[in-house]
Amino acid sequence: MPMKADFYETLGVQRGADEKELKAAFRKQAMRFHPDRNPDDPAAEQKFKEVNEAYDCLRDPQKRAAYDRFGHAAFENGGMGGGGGGFAGGGFADIFEDIFGDMMGAAGRRRSSGGRERGADLRYNMEIALEEAYTGKTAQIHVPSSIQCTDCSGSGARPGTQPTTCPMCQGHGRVRASQGFFSIERTCPQCQGRGQTITDPCPKCSGQGRVTEERSLSVNIPAGIEDGTRIRLAGEGEAGLRGGPTGDLYIFLSVKPHEFFQRDGSDLYCKVPISMTTAALGGSFEVTTLDGTQTRVKVPEGSQNGRQFRLKGKGMPVLRQAQVGDLYIQVAVETPQNLSKRQRELLEEFERLSSKENSPQSSGFFSRMKEFLESFGE
Repeated sequence: MPMKADFYETLGVQRGADEKELKAAFRKQAMRFHPDRNPDDPAAEQKFKEVNEAYDCLRDPQKRAAYDRFGHAAFENGGMGGGGGGFAGGGFADIFEDIFGDMMGAAGRRRSSGGRERGADLRYNMEIALEEAYTGKTAQIHVPSSIQCTDCSGSGARPGTQPTTCPMCQGHGRVRASQGFFSIERTCPQCQGRGQTITDPCPKCSGQGRVTEERSLSVNIPAGIEDGTRIRLAGEGEAGLRGGPTGDLYIFLSVKPHEFFQRDGSDLYCKVPISMTTAALGGSFEVTTLDGTQTRVKVPEGSQNGRQFRLKGKGMPVLRQAQVGDLYIQVAVETPQNLSKRQRELLEEFERLSSKENSPQSSGFFSRMKEFLESFGE
């Protein structure tokens, strides 16, 4: 009896190969020696069996451990359940889909157990204002979609008639075909997996069981909804073919940029320009929040450009929670423009009377910069 080849050599991997490497090597070898790719080649068929046997052993941690220790002797006389070498192992099931997956077709994978094809999911893009995201709303949308035909109740057959059992597959939706030394099952080409055929189609839907129509739907948009949120309306998608299950409708929301407010989660930010005199002497201003109320903001004397003021609870509501974010007001000190002669004179006089204490940041900066420059001359 000839000596069996080493399982690792059969797959073309090192002994320390991980599961991913084993699987990749198995797929490569199985595709190479598959009988359908090597018709009338007994050597290729035998090699294909050996590849499957090797992978079936090495993919199982317990079998692999026993093989690494005892070699092929671990499976002799019934040890570890035997090496088998047939097609019962999981390895063949993995490669089967790669070789024959295209024969099944995407449509076959979408069918339910009854052979009825599920309707497609639909997407609807909706843009709302930030104010609407703040308060929430109920929106009416119009969606063109396929709905069940009312004349034939979705069967696709002329009213008063019924679909008939497919003569090719006898209503099973699948037929068996010989592939080399084994058989495979595939979608019935005559009924496309439905198990039924229509000899007298419905004139309204042309045998499809569905017609195209625009529907009006009500969509509830909760307060606090964020940009990019997806809302699913189950069963509001496209009707299935010939009475198949209905798909879903997905609403993709986008929030339009606001003129005054920028959003970050549940917080809002607003930049407010103030005059140089207000920043220097102090003052106040009013801002209108998203709920339509006005809030007064006090500016302390000597406020610098970019200073932020927090208005607690004036931000966005948190989705489905009893929480509200904050509103942050950032002041932008505006430099005076288009000065009159008198205004210029007053500013020049102010500059002459100013001291380091009036502008501590600029005075400190230039003092440090001078020290930095002097360090190069040392």
